[in-house]
Amino acid sequence: MKNILVMLGPNLNMVGVREKGIYGTETADTINEDIKAYAKENGFTAEIFQSNHEGSLIDKIHSAKDKFDAVVINAGALTHYSYALRDAIACIDIPFIEVHMSNIHSREEFRHKSVIAPVCAGQIAGFGKLSYKLAIVALKDMI
Repeated sequence: MKNILVMLGPNLNMVGVREKGIYGTETADTINEDIKAYAKENGFTAEIFQSNHEGSLIDKIHSAKDKFDAVVINAGALTHYSYALRDAIACIDIPFIEVHMSNIHSREEFRHKSVIAPVCAGQIAGFGKLSYKLAIVALKDMI
């Protein structure tokens, strides 16, 4: 069975509490359990890792090369400015899929650019929690 890591950046632990009009009312814990179950149905084991700290996310990426076959990453706001996160992803020779629950291209101007997209295999945005499931579907053909 292939192992995938689902990484969640700053404030994604607050889904279901913050900006309900954008992220919905379902809690982060419920969504995470749904992701794990969907991954299992599709032949993967999935670990969820969330941190509000850039350095913790980078450390987890560095350790992913020895444990995971691929990473699904929702870096939150770090998507738009963290060159350190971008460089960490570029260091690791496994596929990364960038995911966003909201459509970042229909939101504020600063959200339109992703600095991590060029080092990811692809980007999925705008489908709520289904964005994570679509990434898992994509990984079935990639790894």
